[in-house]
Amino acid sequence: MYKVMALDIGTKRIGIALSDFLLVTANGHSYISREPESEAIDKIIKIAKENHVEKIVAGLPINMDGTKGFQAENCENFVFKIHGYEIIFEDERLTSEAAEENLRNQKIDFRKDKGLVDIESARIILEQYLSRI
Repeated sequence: MYKVMALDIGTKRIGIALSDFLLVTANGHSYISREPESEAIDKIIKIAKENHVEKIVAGLPINMDGTKGFQAENCENFVFKIHGYEIIFEDERLTSEAAEENLRNQKIDFRKDKGLVDIESARIILEQYLSRI
């Protein structure tokens, strides 16, 4: 049995979410700083090992017209440095807006801690993937 990890990769932070072993639920886990990059990759791999992860779903910021821009390429370049896991890309258009709305509905003030939005975005990305499979 294994879990799936989702990453919401931003320029400053990376939100992390994990599935359960049944691959039914998506739960926010944490966020980490993206810099220095080698440390971020080490932390992701450590969390993955500790949680029996075999697949990593990375949110891919596709442009609204369906094309890949700078941010999508930046995300791909980062994720391809994570070795030993199956990498799956999931369209993450509008997840940040949905994450903020979810947090507002839960009465969670994320203005002082934007990492909460990154965690919730990763959870939404994972939820999308799990519902698709």
